[in-house]
Amino acid sequence: MATWTVSPDIQVVQTRYRQELAQIWQVPPGSRVLEVGCGQGDMTAVLADLVGPNGTVVGTDVAPPEYGAPVTVGQSARHLLDGPLGARIDLRYGTDVLTDDVGTGYDLVVLAHCSWYFASADRLERTLRRARELAGRLCFAEWDPQPAAVSQLPHLLAVLAQDRIGGDTDVNVRAPLTRATLLDAVRRTGWEVERVTDVDTRTLQDADWEVAIALREAPDGLARELLRQTAAERGNVPLPAYALTAR
Repeated sequence: MATWTVSPDIQVVQTRYRQELAQIWQVPPGSRVLEVGCGQGDMTAVLADLVGPNGTVVGTDVAPPEYGAPVTVGQSARHLLDGPLGARIDLRYGTDVLTDDVGTGYDLVVLAHCSWYFASADRLERTLRRARELAGRLCFAEWDPQPAAVSQLPHLLAVLAQDRIGGDTDVNVRAPLTRATLLDAVRRTGWEVERVTDVDTRTLQDADWEVAIALREAPDGLARELLRQTAAERGNVPLPAYALTAR
């Protein structure tokens, strides 16, 4: 990954976590995978490794290639495509599965920690319905906004503070959903949930990133004020997460 040169320790942790997600999903070799919200390609790389030389991963993201920091998604894509897994990967930025042709006949559709980035819950639900037309299996992972410990409250407050921004924004959190609401949306769009698994997130750095974004970008309010009072400079504990499969 291109971010290895910036933060190798962080990259190892993030990749290891995505390997755990893929193990829960049991991605078969030779699969044709559509990944929605591929971002920097962390999940894409793990999926490409698992599908093997006879498989394909098509990664899509509505963001333009220049989005992202300290490495843009376009820079990360070029690095990934030039590497040993590049022949198995097709990355398409500025692409929305609701409006753009991404092909058909996929074995599975993957959404990994991207659902809160959607502009609205309605848009996510329409994407899940569209995914049902494109593949026979759904692999999904997201944060659970219900803390399991007091130490996870700063991450929750960062989520709530970002949720108040509204309008056209580039912040990470735009339409956070509870686990129950998401599962209802999955079922309403024609999927039958097979399995839901809790995932250990304690080694991840995402809580620190979300806290920093919220303190910098969110409007004044109770969530932001409480965040100032409770968050650490670093080492904030991430919220729980869950992974599911559906057919």
